Amino acid sequence: MKRLPLGLIIFRCIAAIIIFVTAYNYREWAIPLIIALMFLGLVSDVLDGIIARKYEVATATLRRLDSQADMVFWLSIGLATYCIYPHLIMNTIIEIRILLGLEVLCYVVSLVKFKRESASHAFLSKMWGLSLLAVFTAMLGFEGSGILFYVSLVLGYIAHLDRLLISLLLPKWTADVPSAYHAWRIRKGFEIKRNPLFN
Repeated sequence: MKRLPLGLIIFRCIAAIIIFVTAYNYREWAIPLIIALMFLGLVSDVLDGIIARKYEVATATLRRLDSQADMVFWLSIGLATYCIYPHLIMNTIIEIRILLGLEVLCYVVSLVKFKRESASHAFLSKMWGLSLLAVFTAMLGFEGSGILFYVSLVLGYIAHLDRLLISLLLPKWTADVPSAYHAWRIRKGFEIKRNPLFN
């Protein structure tokens, strides 16, 4: 069981490759496979942290790998959506570029300040991940997402700003920080209670 969290992280990386290759070499069974892998990937993301903390193997390295796997996984789904329905991405390319710019900014700020990428696994980022699941399911399954896209977009902007504040407020690199408020409390010297379901 102690090796399972790493296995789940590796599973998401492998799923990301399969998702992109399947979309690039599109066949009629591609969309159901991608959606299935997307749901399995989200489940693996929820379970790896819970199991790692339960068996006390939630090391800084593992949490960093988890964050990188998440980024690669969702980026692969975005690229897969572009391969299958390019117009859905191009219609909102400016908004998506802003979102990607915020993602890059989060990495740059953390790398400059802590010499390592962030792994806050904040609550808002988790909520954004759920919204991405709904949006990409709508895009791939029904060739459109309507208002869901803009709800997810706004949530993504807010989640990234929260991550930026976490990096700016933390006095030293810390994994699993639920929000900027918790980062502020850490800065002030308070202990934070960790909920295994959300951190």
